[in-house]
Amino acid sequence: MVTDYKRRDTLMGETQYAIHMDDQTAALKGALLHDIRRSIFVYRVDCGGCNGCEIEIFAAITPIFDAERFGIKVVSSPRHADILLYTGSMTRSMRVPALRAYHAAPDPKVCVAYGACGSSGGIFHDLYCVWGGADQVIPIDAYIPGCPPTPPATIFGFAMALGILSQKLKATHHVEGEDERVQPRHPELPLDLRVDVERESRRMAGYWHGQQIADSFLNLLKAPASDIERNIQNFLAQKDDSRLTEIFGRLSEIYLMRKA
Repeated sequence: MVTDYKRRDTLMGETQYAIHMDDQTAALKGALLHDIRRSIFVYRVDCGGCNGCEIEIFAAITPIFDAERFGIKVVSSPRHADILLYTGSMTRSMRVPALRAYHAAPDPKVCVAYGACGSSGGIFHDLYCVWGGADQVIPIDAYIPGCPPTPPATIFGFAMALGILSQKLKATHHVEGEDERVQPRHPELPLDLRVDVERESRRMAGYWHGQQIADSFLNLLKAPASDIERNIQNFLAQKDDSRLTEIFGRLSEIYLMRKA
């Protein structure tokens, strides 16, 4: 993420500088304006560390990296904060102040564990006065690893926290009724077929991507039996992916075995 200051000479002989913003920066600022409609406020809670993380945070907000150009501002009170940034290992003496900061921040809020110590206790994890990482006391939403994290990693972590905050702003609360039951995906298809297809797809393509492939394949099976083979061929022709064709071939074998 880079913001360039390009020189521009005017007719009056004065030198001015026009600000040029790259696409990623513009997208991040656009998300801020669209979802939060203001800058995002960060409050730092130092639970006990070597202050190396604080140096990198200060580097991230000073002119070289300038996190404020993304609309990210550090505030002095948790009552104004959208993001709580926990640095250092969670010590016994800081447990209650850390909880007070958490409860003082308004909802929705995002809690971030910063650095190796904030994430797991770091090199201080086995001291008598250390509880561990911040997640031993506070419900953490995101982690920024490093000892200490670099300023670019810090800004990237803030951007990820912004995405989590956007999800929390749009979240709705649902209370499940006594007779309400969660419906599985593709309830029209037999359970054993769904399990075998998903399991084999994840084995061949990984957990997340395999789930997407399994969903695509199972959606094609909902068509009339006479159209399934043609729909699969058309789907693979559009994707033009040899690995996907191989996975679909294996899933088709499972389908034919179950059908028989």
